[in-house]
Amino acid sequence: MLRDTTAVVLDTDGVITDSARVHAAAWKTAFDAFLESRGPARQRPFDARDDYLRYVDGKSRLDGARAFLESRGLRPTEAEVQGVAADKERLFTEQLREHGIDAYPGTVRLLRALRAAGIPLAAASASRHAPELIARAGVRDLFDTLVDGAEAARLDLPGKPDPALFLEAARRLGVPPDRTAVVEDALAGVEAGRRGGFGLVVGVDRARTPQTRTALLEHGADIVVDDLADLLASED
Repeated sequence: MLRDTTAVVLDTDGVITDSARVHAAAWKTAFDAFLESRGPARQRPFDARDDYLRYVDGKSRLDGARAFLESRGLRPTEAEVQGVAADKERLFTEQLREHGIDAYPGTVRLLRALRAAGIPLAAASASRHAPELIARAGVRDLFDTLVDGAEAARLDLPGKPDPALFLEAARRLGVPPDRTAVVEDALAGVEAGRRGGFGLVVGVDRARTPQTRTALLEHGADIVVDDLADLLASED
């Protein structure tokens, strides 16, 4: 399916690196502590799978924090949103420094195959940790360019589901969106790929459930795979 594309843009967390679960765990600790402070019986705890995918995944820390808290009927102040986001950042960074992050083997296989075929590759992420993540995972040399959260802030790019981050990555590769594939695991991310007019939007379903697969398709994925090595297998 990727043979008809001229370039590929991949999200980082949950697509390239096994870091989405670490993000989700850090968010759960931060959100649950905040909800507890509002009254232990008043709010359901953060669900590290469903709430993460629905409200947080693929978004900037502040946008994700605000979206989840508002989903619980709260009206957080800007200081409260920033406080929860800062707690999550601290927890994630501690885990990253202590244990590191690996790249998915299936993703590495696909990246090497695309590289060998001469297809330009970009990594794009709302996270400021993206450069460190892919460097620690040993795959930075497989990408021609990287657009991370720091670059998005510098360029004042709106967050997903706005396609600006992916469009900037495609621009840096010198390939128009309709000739570029986007690979995403987040609902906001596949929606961004669809809004941006990209030629192919690939959803990655790490949860491997009918519900998450359906949600990815409904938000704009053309196809959904459990692992990116599946794309190689489908071309054999």
